Amino acid sequence: MMNYQEIAKKVLALGADRAGVVYVSEIEFEPSFRTLCEQNSCGMYGKSWMCPPYVGEYQDLIQKAREYEAAIVYQTIGRLEDSYDFEGMMQAGEKMNRLTQTIRLELNTLSGYETLFLGAGGCRVCTICAKAEEKPCRYPDQALASLEAYCINVSKLAPLAGMKYINGQDTVTYFGTVLLKRSVGACLK
Repeated sequence: MMNYQEIAKKVLALGADRAGVVYVSEIEFEPSFRTLCEQNSCGMYGKSWMCPPYVGEYQDLIQKAREYEAAIVYQTIGRLEDSYDFEGMMQAGEKMNRLTQTIRLELNTLSGYETLFLGAGGCRVCTICAKAEEKPCRYPDQALASLEAYCINVSKLAPLAGMKYINGQDTVTYFGTVLLKRSVGACLK
């Protein structure tokens, strides 16, 4: 069974710019993030099954996250032409979304661990969420909640993982996380 540092190295090999291990007990959960969601700061409130209010009550999500032992935090850093390069930001976001799905495919097969994947911003598996048509999620096994929906302040998480939250002028940085806990009966080698 791979240890947490080996899993972080695997995430780097899959294409993350940086990856680090943080124990969940070190993560500070901030319920105030739900207020930002309710104010529709990102424009996705009530529009996706994986965003508030449909993703679940923040207390339940925090409790669920705290059941895990460690977080493999990873980031991608996109280079922009300038601070107004919206197209570059979208391309960097797409790169992060593809990476997150690749990481999910690879790490879902880890023996000895249960996983919870959290991404950057809302779920981007579908171009338009089935919620818009009041239909059930099309891909519940791939759907992805955000770190913010789980009330995780990424600006505080980044330094815990040995990373910068902002990586310089004309860059955009996205974060993802895989929460891990040993399956019942699993042991580390």
